[in-house]
Order: sequence, then C-alpha cells, then structure tokens
Amino acid sequence: MSALLLSDSVSLDKAQTEEEDVSFLLVDEGENLQVRDASEFQAKLGCSDQKPVKVLCIFGNTGDGKSHTLNETFFGGIEVFKTCPSQESCTMGVWAAYDPSLSLVVLDTEGLLGATDKQNQRMRLLLKILAVSDLVVYRTRAERLHNDMFNFLGNASNAYLRFFTPELKALSSRCGLEVTLSSLGPSMIIFHETSRTDILGHGSKIPGQAEVELQKRFHDLGTPPEAFSSICYVGVKTVIPPTDFSHLQKVVKKQVMDTSTRSSRPLSHVFSALQRLSERFSDNIREDQIHVTSFFPDEYFTCSLRCLSCRSRCKNRMNHLKDGVPHQAEGLCQFAHEYSNKVYICRRCYEEGREVIVIPQTVATTDSPWLGLAKYAWSGYILECRVCGIIYRSRQYWYGNKDPDGSVVRQEVRHIWSEGDALSVDQHNAAQRLLDGVNVVIQSVTDYSSGPKSMMTAWLTDRVAPTYWRPNAEITDCHGCQRPFELAERKHHCRACGEGFCYDCSNHTMPVPERGWGQAPVRVCNKCHSAGISKDISSSVLE
Repeated sequence: MSALLLSDSVSLDKAQTEEEDVSFLLVDEGENLQVRDASEFQAKLGCSDQKPVKVLCIFGNTGDGKSHTLNETFFGGIEVFKTCPSQESCTMGVWAAYDPSLSLVVLDTEGLLGATDKQNQRMRLLLKILAVSDLVVYRTRAERLHNDMFNFLGNASNAYLRFFTPELKALSSRCGLEVTLSSLGPSMIIFHETSRTDILGHGSKIPGQAEVELQKRFHDLGTPPEAFSSICYVGVKTVIPPTDFSHLQKVVKKQVMDTSTRSSRPLSHVFSALQRLSERFSDNIREDQIHVTSFFPDEYFTCSLRCLSCRSRCKNRMNHLKDGVPHQAEGLCQFAHEYSNKVYICRRCYEEGREVIVIPQTVATTDSPWLGLAKYAWSGYILECRVCGIIYRSRQYWYGNKDPDGSVVRQEVRHIWSEGDALSVDQHNAAQRLLDGVNVVIQSVTDYSSGPKSMMTAWLTDRVAPTYWRPNAEITDCHGCQRPFELAERKHHCRACGEGFCYDCSNHTMPVPERGWGQAPVRVCNKCHSAGISKDISSSVLE
C-alpha cells in the first residue's frame, strides 16, 4: 500500500514538474502581445524581477529543429517548447520560457519559409524579437550554408540599425541604462549541423577560421552584419543521431557570462523594450505598397501614408505622429490644383531663419474696409508678412508689378498628407481668400444704392475670380432657368462649373476640392449638386 502511495506521489511530482516546465505564447502571429504587463510576464516565466536576465532567441527555417534544439540545450530534453512530427509547423508566433540556471529568457520563434498568410507580419515580428535579445541563435541543418541565411541576417542587421536602434537608445536613456549605441546589438551564434560534409574551419589550426569564412561570405554578398556585436560559429557533424549539443551549450554559457558588451537587465526593461517596439511598429502592411528588395523592406517599419499630390511615401517610422513628428517625404512635391498646395514664404524672414507664410489678400490688417477698397482698386492684391508688413502689391499705377516669386517671396509646394491639410490656413485657395476680402469690403458699403453696389461687387469679383468662372459682364441670363437677370439682381457663381445662376438655381452647397476649394461646403448649382450626390452613391456601391 505504501509502495503504491509512493509511486503515485512520484508520478504526481513528475506531472507537476512537467506542467511547470511549459512555455507560453508571448506574441501571437498577428504581432499582438499576449502579456498585459511586466508583472504578468514575470509570473508566467516564474522568475524574480530583482534578478537581472539576458534574452536568447532562435531563428531558422521551419523543420530545422529549433524547438528541439532549445529543449536539449537548456532544459535537459524536457519538451518545454512543443515539437511535433507532422508536416505542419508547431510554433506559431513567439513562445517564451525561463532557464533559471543561466538566468536566461529563452524565446522560440516561428520558422522561416513556413506556410502562412501573414508573411510580412512574421518577418517584422522576428526583427522585433531580435532587437530585444542579447543572444541570437540561427539554427540551420544543411550540408552547406545557403545564401538565404546570409541575406536574412545582413538585411536584419541593416533594418535593425535604421529603425530599431533609435528606439532602443531612447528607451535605454529613459530607463537609466548605461549602454553605448554599439553595445545594443546582440551576439550572433550560427549553429550549423551537417551529416556528410565537413563543418567550417575543419582541419584548420588557425583559431576563428570559421568566423573569418563567415565574414567573407557576408562581404561577398554585400550584406555586412554590422548590427551584431559578435558572430560565433558552432558546427556539428551528425553521422549517427542524436545530435551533440554540448558545444552549443558551452558557447551559450560563455556568451551569457560575458558582460563586456552586454550586461544583464531587469526583466521589466526587457518587457518595456518589446512593448515599445510593438507600439511603434504595429501598423497594417499593405501588400500593394511593398517593393520586395530584401527580407525586411522599408514598408515593414515606415509610415504607410502617401502624399495625395505626388504620391510620395512618408519616410518616418510608423506611429511617429504620437511623438509629435510630422509627416515627411524624401523628395519635393508637385503642384496639384485640387489641393492648392503652393505657398509663398517671406524671403527676408526665410533668410533670417524664420518661416512665415504669406497669403494673397485684398485688405491689409491695418486698413479700414473703405481705405482697403481704394487701395485694392489702385494697387491690386497684397502680400502681407506678419513680421515685415506689406511686402508686395500686384499692381503699381495700374500697371502689373513684377512677379513676387524670387524677389520678395520664396515659392514652395507642400506635401498634402490628408484632405485636412488642403484646408489649413496656410494652404487655402488664394482666390477664395481674395473673394472673402471683397465680401468684407462690400458688406461695409451700406450707404450705396443697390445698383452701384451690385456693379461694384461684379467688378471686384471678376478681378479676383478663378479662371474657370464666367465673367459677370458676360452673364445676362441664368444658366439654369434661362431667366434674364434684373439690373440690381445678384449673380451667383457655381464653384463647380463656374457658370452664373440666380439664387433659386444655386442654393445648394457641397465640397468641391477638385477646384481648389478644399472640403468646406461651397455654393453649387442644382445640376452639379445632383451629379455630386450620384457620384458619392456610385462610389459607395463600388466600395
């Protein structure tokens, strides 16, 4: 009876041990963190936050035995990371476990070349895991090292330096970690297993010959692994299974104990780094915008927005607006009439290190409406800088003035990142601003009779109206109902087609961005209003 109880106790202890020695899902295949905070991360690993740790991850092609390698190297053959004999991959996303003997967080990743419908997310996730690791093991089972491995590691190094190093440096500074920029890169261990061919450096009496051959291959392929603080080659020739992992164990232990380039960190710092990278690089990756020139194209990490005018892509990293960094593009933009993205900058202010945008207007801020009307009739529209005052008038003594561009202003075409940009105060339709100024003047002329007031309105409007508007002098009948206009009757222009209408035939409003009026509703005729509604309905059906 006692023997039976003892047997049951041993079985229970073994079951409990195996239950405790099980990995957990840290990040799913959609790049979503499965751990809420550092406390939960610590609890699932079963380690103390007071004891600093290092992080090791493993990469390699699917079917090359990554999970088995981790189980044999760190957990005495216990299946902490799931393995399976089927053709389907048994590791999806990133799984984590803890080796207390080395104070090492071990991360198992999804295999390269495995079947998935989230290839882009998988590649970006692998780089995020590499970025938070201290040691990276690339596991390959092949008779000869393939170029794919060198290209993958070289491209990963380049992407790491371009996109992740600034984020990790900022995080290290905020956490008070005394590390230099060069020490942020992980150490690389290439674990190469063959069955018939000799491993690198076989027969050589020169120490480090295998690493020299690796560096030469990287150089020949033009993919230098500059981000890695060191590269170590571990080769094993397995003629008769099982694989000997003892050499790998020794190398890993030596790297973990080496603090000359990377020191152990609190577990909370590891989680903070992974969380920050997940937040910064988490936007959807549009397949139609990806130009595959490497394992890690820029589209994996940069903002997906494109300029509406020139279609240039924003060069900043994903989610940069959260840090107050505006959209930016590599090249110059091109002018698009519908977005009115051409602005004037005061030349004198620009040369003095200030950027002051000036807007064409009819009346100076220091003039009354009456005086402004008189000056406009004599000198045309003005450009007024809030620092330098009036810097330009379009006419001098009824003759045209020289073009302001190059003399008093600097012309610049701005990128339009959203429809809202076209409506900003600094980039609004100049003609609309002039008309607004005219309306201010006309509203103040209250002592005029209706006839002269109407004539003045028509004259001033024609002077500043867009080129596609029909001049008031040519409009005698309503373009809609064909009714002749009375002498004092106001003629309304449709902002879409530019024809003249009576009030009843043009009492609708809608946005007309294609004519440079932005997204604010403006007056349109009945016909254009109906056409606009039909267009919106058709677009909705197609979507």
